[in-house]
Amino acid sequence: MSGRKTYTGEVISDKMNKTVVVRVSTSSKHSKYNRIMRQHNKFKVHDEKGSAKVGDIVNIEETRPISKEKRFRLIGVIKRSAAPEIELKE
Repeated sequence: MSGRKTYTGEVISDKMNKTVVVRVSTSSKHSKYNRIMRQHNKFKVHDEKGSAKVGDIVNIEETRPISKEKRFRLIGVIKRSAAPEIELKE
């Protein structure tokens, strides 16, 4: 068992080369008010093969720093987006 953190999140941007932006949502209960608090973090994730697209649910893992802001790498795509690819005609 490794000490690296793993998260599951949704791809919100794939416009960079070999990089996707993943939004990881978490929810917790407030200790005093017993309300559910929803929070999210955006991580830049290294995607070597370019397999993840916008709307996909992916697994990511913490790794050594790859660039200034990339500290995670893509493990795999859990669920593909249901949105069809739109092709532009010129």
